Amino acid sequence: MSASRSDQDSPWKDILRQYFPEAIAFFFPETSAQIDWSQPHEFLDKEFQQIAPNAEIGKRYADQLVKVWLKQGQQLWLLVHIEIQAKPETNFAERMLVYHLRIFDRFHSHATSLAILCDRNANWRPNQYRFSSPDTELTFRFGMVKLLDYRSRNAELEQSRNPFAVVVMAHIQAQETQRDSQDRKDRKLSLIRRLYEEGYERREIVNLFRFVDWVMILPKGLESQFWQELKVYEEERRMPYITSVERIGFERGIEQGIEQGAQREARSLILRLLTRKVGELPQQVQSQIDELLITQLEMLGEALLDFSSLSDLEGWLAQQEQ
Repeated sequence: MSASRSDQDSPWKDILRQYFPEAIAFFFPETSAQIDWSQPHEFLDKEFQQIAPNAEIGKRYADQLVKVWLKQGQQLWLLVHIEIQAKPETNFAERMLVYHLRIFDRFHSHATSLAILCDRNANWRPNQYRFSSPDTELTFRFGMVKLLDYRSRNAELEQSRNPFAVVVMAHIQAQETQRDSQDRKDRKLSLIRRLYEEGYERREIVNLFRFVDWVMILPKGLESQFWQELKVYEEERRMPYITSVERIGFERGIEQGIEQGAQREARSLILRLLTRKVGELPQQVQSQIDELLITQLEMLGEALLDFSSLSDLEGWLAQQEQ
């Protein structure tokens, strides 16, 4: 598939922050069982910046340093690392050790280190760092799960009501359908339908849809078909949750593009949504949109959410010429 997402736009960090207790319970149940989740957890963003300067935070990571409370009353720091990209990192275990030591050096606190690996290499399973010399020996072990292993646990994923079961299914199905766009479209729609059928609340559907939509990206033609089929499904159930997501997401994207002066990106985003709304655009209409000023693009970004046909768009463009 030619379409791709920027790793910097990864929603892994968002979904982890939204459902942090659920993530630990899903991936690391033994650790979760020791934590008193009735006490609020705290994301230690400033502290994490001190142990991992910006130069070390690249596209491929989604790390979180979190303070929780154990059932015995002591506080515990969790360092959760998600390796996003498919390429294994040779010094991964060493870096996990370095982060652990930096936390202890700066804050005199040990951290429980946990890693979630998203790659496809079944043989790459780093879970410890070892050093040995005649008079010194060091072994540092950390928790590790590999999403690849969940391929053989599909029945378990489907029965689970933990939001991260959906996250894992989306990730695995995106990998399995990399070369089959039609299959990906069908699976994506089935996965979203499942959220409704399993009785997920609106907020959960919105949050999980954002992740699924990002990881299971489709080519433009199939993406348009996906939205049309999803719209029909929502109308049948009288639950326009994803319609709201679409509105929120594109409004945010258009706003950010305009704020950053990215006129070309904003125009491209608007054209994409217009195609979803009213179908393929005639060349003359596209040319008219190309001539719009940035302020007009902003207005169009708001107006198009209420368009239902090409004539609505043509009428709006005609008003701009008056």
